[in-house]
Amino acid sequence: MIRSMFAAVAGLRSHQTMMDTVGNNIANVNTTGFKRSRVLFQDILSQTVQGAGAATPELGGTNPAQIGLGVRVGSIATHFAQGALQRTGRPLDVAIEGDGFFVLDQGGEQLFTRNGAFFIDEQGDVVSAAGGRVQGWRASAGGVVDTTQPTEDLNLPVGDLIPPVVTSEVLMGGNLAADSAIGHVERSGVDVFDSQGTAIALELSFTKTAADEWTVTATYGDPPTAVTLTDDVVTFDAAGEISSPADFGIDIAAGEIPGLGAVVIGIGGPGVSRRLSQYGAISSVSVVTQSGSATGSLRSVSVSKDGVIVGAYSNGRVQPIGQLATAIFANAEGLERVTGTNFRASVNSGLAQVGQLGSGGRGGLAAGAIEMSNVDLAEEFTQLIVAQRGFQANSRVVTASDELLQEIVNLRR
Repeated sequence: MIRSMFAAVAGLRSHQTMMDTVGNNIANVNTTGFKRSRVLFQDILSQTVQGAGAATPELGGTNPAQIGLGVRVGSIATHFAQGALQRTGRPLDVAIEGDGFFVLDQGGEQLFTRNGAFFIDEQGDVVSAAGGRVQGWRASAGGVVDTTQPTEDLNLPVGDLIPPVVTSEVLMGGNLAADSAIGHVERSGVDVFDSQGTAIALELSFTKTAADEWTVTATYGDPPTAVTLTDDVVTFDAAGEISSPADFGIDIAAGEIPGLGAVVIGIGGPGVSRRLSQYGAISSVSVVTQSGSATGSLRSVSVSKDGVIVGAYSNGRVQPIGQLATAIFANAEGLERVTGTNFRASVNSGLAQVGQLGSGGRGGLAAGAIEMSNVDLAEEFTQLIVAQRGFQANSRVVTASDELLQEIVNLRR
């Protein structure tokens, strides 16, 4: 009877722990990146009343007789199943689809989380809601990310400038009307950029000088200054395709335009989608693109599926700023919970294997979304009922044991 009472008390304690765990799961049903816990019970020990007996020529063997002495919490395991994704549209809200954790530096300690709701602090660092600095790789001045280097704090420099790019190539496209009269002129202009990012107006003129032949001239600046061109005569075959120059380019030599090197003006070739042609009726010569740009300041950021943070600049260029790092573990359930969504490595989790998203078993990234809690309310309420009934049943055992002890006490009367 005393054994039954103490076994029931152990059951009460264990089911109280189960109630606490279920209650915590339910409390965090809307916590971003939260991972639910579950309680696993195991018996404490058993008292052997009679040992097992081996068979003899006269009698068969006998089984041991043992009385269990209660229950205890064997483990409280974290369940790392994927939570549902919620679309937010916010650039710095990111969620991992698959395995992996974001890496944080929280006061000098390396922590790991599935909560990808990030912010920018006053220093431009990417941080978690609790102030942990998000780890990754910063891009070089040219926008190259080297993921073989150690990770560091990611920083998004608001108002960051990228240097100008000198124009080295201009691509022309459109059509020169085959039925144009001799002397007809088609013009198209574009701004090209020197080494300081200053825009220089460049105008190209196509003058029809013979059947299927056009002579090209160019000027720059205001007032217009003539530019010497190489291969300045463009001819077309009977099908309206370019027959010369053979390299399908009109060149401007280095130094012809101050601050610029050599500039190649491409006019495309047969079969190229963006090319110069000579068909009937329509004239529509235009500059398709040019390779230079002015100085640009950072306007906005976005995150790609492989975790690359891309900056969009005021000059129309885009360039990588950095890349998010993620970590995987040999035994993710061995991680130690620090807060509801942050974990630290333990002796049983294995070392953090830090790398880029989408590689080495790491999941991909969903940008503009967050991962919701993986708590299933239907399951938690079922577990709540099981824990409550288990607690009630053990309390009844305590009551029944007490009544039996009372009967023994009353034997003396």
